[in-house]
Amino acid sequence: MDSLQRNVLTALLSRTGAAWRLLVNRALPSNDGRSADAFLIGRTGVLALLITDKGPDDEAARQVLRHAKERFAGIPGPRGRSLAESAIHLVVVGSGAGQPHQDGIYWSLTESSLDRVFRRDALHLDQRLVARIAEQAERRLRGYRPLAVQQLDRAPEAEGLLDPSELIEDQLGSAQRQSFDSWLTFLHPRQNAIVKRDYSGPARISGPAGTGKTVVALHRLRHLARLSTGPLLFTTYVHSLPSVVKTAFDRLAPELEGRAEFTNLHGWVRRFLAERGVPVNVDRRKIDTVFSFAWMAYRERLQLIEPNVDYWRTELDRVIKGRGITTLDRYVAAARRGRILPLNASQREHVWGLYEHYQRGLADKGVHDYNDLIELGHAEVVRCPLETPYAAVVVDEVQDITLGGLKLLRVLAGDGPNKLLLVGDGQQQVYPGGWRLSDAGIPIQGRGEILKVNYRNRAEVLGFAQRIDATNRVDDLDGAEGVTLRAAESASDGGATATWRGTSRELPDALVGAVRTLPVHRDHAALIVFHRKDLSRCTEILRAAGIPTLALEHYTGEADEKLKIGTVHRAKGLDFQAVLVLENIRESVTGTQAEEERRELRGRQHLVAATRARDFLWWGVLDDTGTGTASPAQPEPQAKEAECVHDMPISWCSLCRKPPPNVLPHGYRTGEGNAYHNDPDCTWLRKGQGRAHRQGKNVHDLVRLAWGSVAPGELEPCEFCCSSQWMRRHGH
Repeated sequence: MDSLQRNVLTALLSRTGAAWRLLVNRALPSNDGRSADAFLIGRTGVLALLITDKGPDDEAARQVLRHAKERFAGIPGPRGRSLAESAIHLVVVGSGAGQPHQDGIYWSLTESSLDRVFRRDALHLDQRLVARIAEQAERRLRGYRPLAVQQLDRAPEAEGLLDPSELIEDQLGSAQRQSFDSWLTFLHPRQNAIVKRDYSGPARISGPAGTGKTVVALHRLRHLARLSTGPLLFTTYVHSLPSVVKTAFDRLAPELEGRAEFTNLHGWVRRFLAERGVPVNVDRRKIDTVFSFAWMAYRERLQLIEPNVDYWRTELDRVIKGRGITTLDRYVAAARRGRILPLNASQREHVWGLYEHYQRGLADKGVHDYNDLIELGHAEVVRCPLETPYAAVVVDEVQDITLGGLKLLRVLAGDGPNKLLLVGDGQQQVYPGGWRLSDAGIPIQGRGEILKVNYRNRAEVLGFAQRIDATNRVDDLDGAEGVTLRAAESASDGGATATWRGTSRELPDALVGAVRTLPVHRDHAALIVFHRKDLSRCTEILRAAGIPTLALEHYTGEADEKLKIGTVHRAKGLDFQAVLVLENIRESVTGTQAEEERRELRGRQHLVAATRARDFLWWGVLDDTGTGTASPAQPEPQAKEAECVHDMPISWCSLCRKPPPNVLPHGYRTGEGNAYHNDPDCTWLRKGQGRAHRQGKNVHDLVRLAWGSVAPGELEPCEFCCSSQWMRRHGH
């Protein structure tokens, strides 16, 4: 053993104890080229150590890392998960400059920078998990012996290191603050298989909220980094998500510092076009002004179809420009996936007139909107591809990216195995409209993965979210049947939920009281709203109460003693130990003809908000609809009647919601039928049973059931006996 090895091991040994375990190679110095000199197991994970002034070449480093993976992978962890191969760090400790090795195979440190291993901001395992890993490792690692010293009273270590008196405090704090951060080390076997799988082309991960899609994507990004040398890109439509994910990735893969880029898609395009010298002018206020003039010109014609101006702006943003439609003929022929309100050819001509007027206005003012930004980026990448292409591109929350954005990402990632990974869930789409991956020329046949086990939300929180009526039949982003939150399996017991319903005058006391009685620390909680008016209102209430807040768009994942606050669009992809949600009944009811489409969108937004909570969910309903003459302290009876037995507003409780028009509260179905009938003697029902009998199939008996017990999407109302004509004929 040389002096460098002796000094490093002595420094590590001095910090061993309940929270850190050290296993040292008996054959030091080792010359077999594949064994680590030591393994350090602790609060920051599993580290394989090479102690040498001469850094290993890439092949030697991979050999050591491969040996470590073989010995540690599969060690059982919490809730059926096991130690992930991608969570094992290779650390080379020498006496050099200590800069990170840029290809990301190992983390390069020196004796003086060894304290980085013990960073407080990277703690994610408690003593129980450390002990579990260490005990298994001792049995698996032949030729290694555990070393530890009895901790004695000593002078404080250098700033940033842990002393024994702090270990218990940190353990308790970690359990309260980071109860789910064991994902940095442990994955379910199915998740781990996806991380390591070799895909011949673009791949997709889908699944309900909380099933670990982003976790798998980050582990896979690290795995791919070890197999390549180029830059990496993680991008998404959500503005606030990349900085939070970057913080998590830096803890997962400190050796990749600076190699992976985390940015939202529009931010990436802005920077790219600026570097290429392509002029672009995106000015939100000017864009709004241009659309307002276009709306004034076509308002009378379009309001007859749908009075809500936002509906038509969305039609331009998400359907016409978002899909790259540039001619009226293409628009008339477009399927308008995700839009319920039908438009005939004549009506689409009026919409096209609005679009053309809007486009002329943008050109006259020299302004680009966000779809133009994407189109300019796409054209520039096609004209002149990146000089240094990305080794891998990961796209999170892909369901909210426009079709034009997907086409850009397809070109950006390029062709080849493992180049493009798309992550998303159609049930969490918070913007209108829709598409399929195949529409963007992204083939994923045979390369699609679906996760089904929810690891984020505790049972009570998950149960609350599963009752939300949120388009409970979705595809897997390319047309095949997907899995909704209602079908997700729960991996965590416990949790708690609370509800409140009241008026604007009652809101300040209720909201401030809910924040001050949170069961977790405030900086691990968030308040989510659905409208900017409510965001301003709540921000002012909390400010007046002396409660510090941080807007979600400025959140980076770091602890800061502030309550996070923002709209559901900013909360996408994030999660917190506790979440408060405020729904405004009055603001939710808008428009007429397209209300069904808006109802589905609100349901998906509700689900996204509810599933941001890990342990605790407070759901507030602001209802001023009955305050015209009633006392704010005593709402009219109708406000209380709007809350169902599950402490949820009836309008979005799938079990208690009112039946659709022409459907009676109780009806009938057959055991294997897919229709809901008002009439047990329905002509179409009897014809169907007769046809089944003639074909030799089973004829199932009728079952009486309540409409409220029918899961959304499970049954469709019979077009014969659930029609307005049948209802009138039978006196309903």
